[in-house]
Amino acid sequence: MSSRTLGEWLRSLRRPSARHSILALVAVGIAIGLAIWASWNFGMEATGTEEFCLSCHEMRDNPWPQLQQTSHYSNAAGIKATCTDCHLPKEFIPKMVRKIEASREVWGSLIGLINTREKYIAHAPAMKAREIARLRANDSQECRNCHVVERMQLTLQSRRAREYHQAMASNGKTCIDCHVGIAHPGSAGQAAAGSH
Repeated sequence: MSSRTLGEWLRSLRRPSARHSILALVAVGIAIGLAIWASWNFGMEATGTEEFCLSCHEMRDNPWPQLQQTSHYSNAAGIKATCTDCHLPKEFIPKMVRKIEASREVWGSLIGLINTREKYIAHAPAMKAREIARLRANDSQECRNCHVVERMQLTLQSRRAREYHQAMASNGKTCIDCHVGIAHPGSAGQAAAGSH
């Protein structure tokens, strides 16, 4: 091994060998990749919280008070469903699709589409119809993340509820078909739904 002077070593840093160049590029690539991943993960987590949803006064002033009146907010078991439990899928691909769709809702908030109670009420039927269609399309997956039909103690339910839940798989119905408005009672444009 030859001994190099400090000057030679410093000059070699300005003209690194191919091996050192590749190692440096790999290290920089890993660092950038980790930074992007951490930023992405932070953004996904931050925009998937109840606090984020309620940071818009449209949500805080309109659907939030409705939710607070339901058993999804306060119940004997102390279980509380948050905005994202019902409106944000848990699986990665559906979650990303929903977040992209939600960017339209954020845009609507920014341009004042639903920034007053009157505007919110006027747009509520269309927003509700989109959400019902989404839940029907995914077989009410967000409901099923907590409510597992196969684990329901049907004997503890009313006769009507028991019949509906037993027939649900065979008649093509999903949770939202009977439980529309369950978390937002009295929402504008709510269709009458049988409670059981």
